[in-house]
Amino acid sequence: MTGIDTIVVLDLDSQASRLLARRVREAKVFSEILPAGTRPEKLKALAPRGIILPGGPGSAGPAASRCHPGIFHLGIPVLAIGAGMGLLAREFGGEVTGNAAWEEGVSTHAPENTSMSAQASEDAPAENRENLEIIKEKPLFFRLPAGVEVWMSRGDRVKTAPPGFAVLAATVNTPVAAVGDDERRLYGLQFHPGVFRTPAGFTVLENFLSGPCDCRPSWTPGSFIERTIAGIKEEVGNGRVLCALSGGVDSAVAAVLAHRAIGPQLTCVFVDHGLLRKGEAGEVQKIFAEQFHLNLVAVDAAERFLGRLRGVVDPEEKRRVVGEEFIRVFEEEARKLGKIDFLLQGTLYPDVIESMTEDGQTVKVKSHHNVGGLPADLQFKLLEPLRLLFKDEVRVVGEELGIPEEVVWRQPFPGPGLAVRVIGEVTPERLTLLREADSIVNQEIAVAGWSRKLWQSFAILTGEKSTGVTDGQRTYESALVLRAVTSEDAMTADWARLPYELLDRISRRVIAEVPGINRVVYDITAKPPGTIEWE
Repeated sequence: MTGIDTIVVLDLDSQASRLLARRVREAKVFSEILPAGTRPEKLKALAPRGIILPGGPGSAGPAASRCHPGIFHLGIPVLAIGAGMGLLAREFGGEVTGNAAWEEGVSTHAPENTSMSAQASEDAPAENRENLEIIKEKPLFFRLPAGVEVWMSRGDRVKTAPPGFAVLAATVNTPVAAVGDDERRLYGLQFHPGVFRTPAGFTVLENFLSGPCDCRPSWTPGSFIERTIAGIKEEVGNGRVLCALSGGVDSAVAAVLAHRAIGPQLTCVFVDHGLLRKGEAGEVQKIFAEQFHLNLVAVDAAERFLGRLRGVVDPEEKRRVVGEEFIRVFEEEARKLGKIDFLLQGTLYPDVIESMTEDGQTVKVKSHHNVGGLPADLQFKLLEPLRLLFKDEVRVVGEELGIPEEVVWRQPFPGPGLAVRVIGEVTPERLTLLREADSIVNQEIAVAGWSRKLWQSFAILTGEKSTGVTDGQRTYESALVLRAVTSEDAMTADWARLPYELLDRISRRVIAEVPGINRVVYDITAKPPGTIEWE
């Protein structure tokens, strides 16, 4: 990011790289992830304040071999971790021994509501934990006690430090646990400073950033907002911008930022396809039109969408129908507005990383899930003000902008909406049942203080019916599935261990208050092997 101190994290392993990048940002320093094979000349041209090589599961393989040794000779501070430390030691003549048990037990999974740092899995082997004896305090171990617990890498070990490098720390099993050359500002760690089980790790990172890298803690929500607004003004000029506002946090934050920058040059189109959660359509219009005074075009297209979905039961066909109809509605509204110069999208940094080539170039980032496929004669450029942010950073920026909590912390919601949470045919009657039940689910989860602990929580109306008894009378009504998961980025997810008392309240309320449902079951399937959504 132009004009701000930057740390480059080379992607020796995607999970470890993202974890370290997020930890650096927690220290209020901007981080950028680039592929392991990024050429030294490109790194030098970027002029980062420092480089981190985060070893992780599998990082000793092809990723590590693609890392160019020239990065150690740029005059830029380097912190090499795990397999990265092995690369550093080999480059300068140190002795390295192999270990086949690569990075056992390290997990980067953590719920979205926690700190950006991730936790090591609870069932990981205890032998990865060791007590670190600090031999040389500065610059990495300043402000730490003499002995701290760390989470060791089980990959290659540095047996002998390279000439010119001092041994900075050791453990009983690892005599060379950290090395450093203060003159060249090159450092290696055999332990993971980013995982939860290395509580002193964040201090080590802060010491690297503030010491050898001389970084200023300038990556804050306020500075991002200020820079982004200025950037939008410069890029858009006198042009006109169109935004598909879904009501989710990404499009909401992008829209409010753009409105702060260009005001009436932005037009937001909100399409109510009749497949939203209870009260959601009215809430979106009230917040963004009345509170933020966005130029909002609200389109009530519920009948169109439900008409197209009549008789459709296949989930992929539902997705195709909803996506195609959305494009048609959006196209109609866009044409009414005349010439549009830019399409505003809520692209996030993980999308950018996944779209990056091995040499660090970014290819076309995925199209918006609602507007991909617009006609080619709608000529516009993409405007992506959130492309540098992780999801949790988007939420923090949203709070700084004054966006209400119910929007900032709104859970991810599928583009086809409730169409893929109604198993079988989608009808107005079945949607009403699901909306009422889903509303109860999330009311109770909120009251119990679980909302921010979960990635998603929702109800699924199955196509099955079951026998029940209400007021002494036999019933034969629909079964409802409750789904609640924890996740960091939805790539993997675990079912939430909700308290039995909470599950009991949800079940009792749904059956008592939603006629047509007489059974509630809880889904305890992780991803993988399942998916978060049912369809």
